[in-house]
Amino acid sequence: MKNLQELFVHEIKDLYSAEKQLIEALPKMVKTASDSKLKKAFSRHLDETKQQFATLKDICDQMDINPGNTKCDAMEGLIKECEGLISEDAKAAVKDAGLIACAQRIEHYEISGYGTSVQYAKTLGHEKIAVMLDEILDQESNCNEELNDLAVYGINKKAV
Repeated sequence: MKNLQELFVHEIKDLYSAEKQLIEALPKMVKTASDSKLKKAFSRHLDETKQQFATLKDICDQMDINPGNTKCDAMEGLIKECEGLISEDAKAAVKDAGLIACAQRIEHYEISGYGTSVQYAKTLGHEKIAVMLDEILDQESNCNEELNDLAVYGINKKAV
C-alpha cells in the first residue's frame, strides 16, 4: 500500500468480508440463545448486518472497489471463538452470557474498523462515504450498548 487511499480501500474490503461472515454466523447465535431478549437482539442485528452489507456493496460500487475474495481473518477468528462456545456443554444462562461476550468482541472489532474508516474517508474527502460509514458505526455502537445492558441487567445475574 502506497497511500491512505489504498489503505482505505483495504479497510472497506475487510469490513465487507467481516459483515459477510457475520451474516452467516448470526443465525447460529440466534438459534443457540435461550433468553428471548437476546434472541431478539441477535435477530435485529442480523437484519441490520444485512443492511450494512448492502451499504458496503453500495460503497464498493460508488468507489469502483472489487472486494473479490478478501477474507477478514480477525472476524473469522472471532466467529470461531463463538462457535467454540456454542458447542460447549453449559447451562443456558451461562451460554447466553458467553454469547454476549463473543458478540461484544465482534462489535468492538467492528466499531474499531468503522471508526477508522470514517476518519480515512473524511481525510480523503469522501464525505458521502464517511456519512454512510458513520451511520453503520452508530448502529454497531448501539448494538454493543444493547448487549451490555442485557448482560448487566439480567443475563449475567441468571448465570451466577
